[in-house]
Amino acid sequence: MTDVAVVGAGPNGLAAAVIMARAGLDVTVFETAPTPGGGARTLELMEPGHWHDVCSAVHPMAAASLFFREFGLDRRIQLLAPEVSYGHVIDGAAAAVAYRDLERTVDGLGADGAAYRQLMEPLVARTDALMEFTMDQLLRVPAHPVTAFRYGIRTLEQGSPAWNLRFKEQFAPALLTGVAAHTPGGVRRLSSAGAGLMLGALAHAVGFPFPAGGSQAIIDAMVQDLRAHGGRLETEHRVASLAELTDARVVMLDTSPTEFLRLAGGRLPARYARALRHFKYGPGAAKVDFILSGPVPWAHPELRRAGTVHLGGTRQRMAASERAIARGRHSDDPVILAAQPAVVDPSRAPAGRHVLWAYCHVPNGSTRDMEPVITAALERAAPGFTDLVVESASMSAADYAAYNPSYVGGDFGTGAVTLPQLAARPVLSPKPWQTPLDGVYLCSAGTPPGPGVHGMAGYRAAALALQTHYGLAVPPLQP
Repeated sequence: MTDVAVVGAGPNGLAAAVIMARAGLDVTVFETAPTPGGGARTLELMEPGHWHDVCSAVHPMAAASLFFREFGLDRRIQLLAPEVSYGHVIDGAAAAVAYRDLERTVDGLGADGAAYRQLMEPLVARTDALMEFTMDQLLRVPAHPVTAFRYGIRTLEQGSPAWNLRFKEQFAPALLTGVAAHTPGGVRRLSSAGAGLMLGALAHAVGFPFPAGGSQAIIDAMVQDLRAHGGRLETEHRVASLAELTDARVVMLDTSPTEFLRLAGGRLPARYARALRHFKYGPGAAKVDFILSGPVPWAHPELRRAGTVHLGGTRQRMAASERAIARGRHSDDPVILAAQPAVVDPSRAPAGRHVLWAYCHVPNGSTRDMEPVITAALERAAPGFTDLVVESASMSAADYAAYNPSYVGGDFGTGAVTLPQLAARPVLSPKPWQTPLDGVYLCSAGTPPGPGVHGMAGYRAAALALQTHYGLAVPPLQP
């Protein structure tokens, strides 16, 4: 008999488990894979001593989210933020650079520097209020209405035909569109614009940090805390049905809405089940991990100090590419997001070696190997790159779907990030984590606030479950 059963040991499932265990409840986490991690797993994919992040690699949201700040993540692990948060390759050596320092970024944007400052400074100065607004469901009155209004107005601007009116040159718009492209489905949508503004603000407020040793460090810290408070983790344990968990008073599901539908086995009311069946998934991801014999020889020298690099060209090129992918067509000129952790963390590979992580969006369910396209783009931006490749490993969108059942069709955001589906994720409700089944909660990225390693879906679901079933508040989470 257990108080709480958690299905899935990703960041959200473990956030819920940590909160429940700290509240004094008996908690068991079930994970299908041999190791915990989900979207924050680090493995030796090719050669010993070379540590690759399977999904997420760079963690501004973990550095800024309410859950991880209360959890004291920065005191449990090292978060290593490069001085250059990210760069954006437009063509060859032409690139824009987002420094951790906002003013240095402004200085590098020439004629558009002042306009970029005017856009970003109010968000950067109020990051806590911005995260409070964006890291929750939408059906509520914001705690900081002025910041919410400023963010909303800027989102309307950047996600509409007015997106180019502020700027005169190509560098600042490309810089913003690169972070908007982290959200697949089209960069000119409000949801992508909003996500891009939030990530762009975090680039200056907290940086784009790498956990020392890899994303797994975040997961290991959470598992350690869970066990320290009496919780259990059972790996290589696939839960086939909710019927297996009838001895748990509360069940927390870090799964996709589609997987929840399967686990429920016909127990859900027809209207709710229909909403889960109609839940939409976005484009998939295709990724390549590289082992290199040296650092990437970027044509723009500042990119050699950037932890994250976007390759996508101008704002217009990125919009065309992402639009084609959203319509089910592959792009031969996709937006590529690359991470080079050795800029701040030499422990990720033996001396003289480097690991590089790079992915692009593809149509949902794609089986295409995008390694030739990604490699060619890296060679154009960094002449001589191919000469440094020691070994590589490629994952298609179909491979991602096989890796994690929550990544339907290779969508590792666990559901399309559109404005309607941010409001109804997976249903329109002020308590979207609560399901019609008594004691069963959905706490994955298929619920608000959506994708990212922030733990907030688990936090919100656990807070609701504690209050509803035990009359308890979220306990202190500090180490």
